[in-house]
Amino acid sequence: MDSGTHLVMGLGLGGLATIDPVVSSDPTLFAAVMAGTILGSQAPDADSLLRLKGNAAYIKNHRGASHSLPAIAIWTALITFGLQAIYRGSLPWLHLMAWVLLAVVVHVVTDLFNAYGTQAMRPFSEKWIAWNIIHLFDPVIFTSHVIALLLWAIGQKPQIVFPILYGGLIVYFVWRTLTQRKLMMALPQLDPSYKQGEMYLLVPTISLQRWQLIKTMTDGSYAIGEWNGRKVAWLDVARCSDHPAVAHSRSDSSVQAFLYLTSFACAEVKEFSWGYEVRWADVRYRHRKQYPFMATLMMDKDYKTLASYVGWLSDERLQKRLRMNTY
Repeated sequence: MDSGTHLVMGLGLGGLATIDPVVSSDPTLFAAVMAGTILGSQAPDADSLLRLKGNAAYIKNHRGASHSLPAIAIWTALITFGLQAIYRGSLPWLHLMAWVLLAVVVHVVTDLFNAYGTQAMRPFSEKWIAWNIIHLFDPVIFTSHVIALLLWAIGQKPQIVFPILYGGLIVYFVWRTLTQRKLMMALPQLDPSYKQGEMYLLVPTISLQRWQLIKTMTDGSYAIGEWNGRKVAWLDVARCSDHPAVAHSRSDSSVQAFLYLTSFACAEVKEFSWGYEVRWADVRYRHRKQYPFMATLMMDKDYKTLASYVGWLSDERLQKRLRMNTY
């Protein structure tokens, strides 16, 4: 989820902690738990500091080790011990640690529900797990938290407001999951162009009714479209190049970081008098007829790298950045 949603969820979990009689009866403990749930809801995204090392390092590692099973324990311990140090060890360890742990776990689990995914099973597996159920920013999750926090602010009892909030959100997550699974099973019948052997991927959008649709075709190309609640509409076809420049591009660190993250990469090659431009696009993300999540490499005729970039950019800004790096 986005950082704003994680923030309101941290506040919401602090409100939910009032159902614990030990927390609700001790103002000092409650303040520490609230700080702990806020920090716990943000801690796994501390890997955003990797941007300082460059986009390739950030792209390859964001939501990786920081969202793993050992990291859940490490974040919980660091936050709990830090708060205990601030309060001179006067807080009930079990209650504080339990609520911090819940905040960290909720962060990691909710991230599993969107298309970007996490490596939550490390160290047992480095596979990226993305359930494609919830958009990165979900208006239902964010708005319901804001409403609950406002109700708390005007005097409603948090012991009532927040159990209702999280009970409702559990139902919402189950409904979204069942909706996605049902639609996935129905797609071969709903798609008039379906052929045996083709596979589908549904990607959530900010709309509850519309899903982005990627079809892997038998020739290795991708059809990109959408389900608008009534029918399948195909918008584009991405045909992946097998030009020799594509194979050479795989040795570049930016491209390696990109391919480490996605299984839906498609490369195209443009030839120029000075060499080649190889552009890898993640076909899961289509915006205004472009694929803004990409890895791009400019090479001379001998396949020597001139410039490269990985990340999110419009086509116009990408060209400007590559030219700046080349000259």
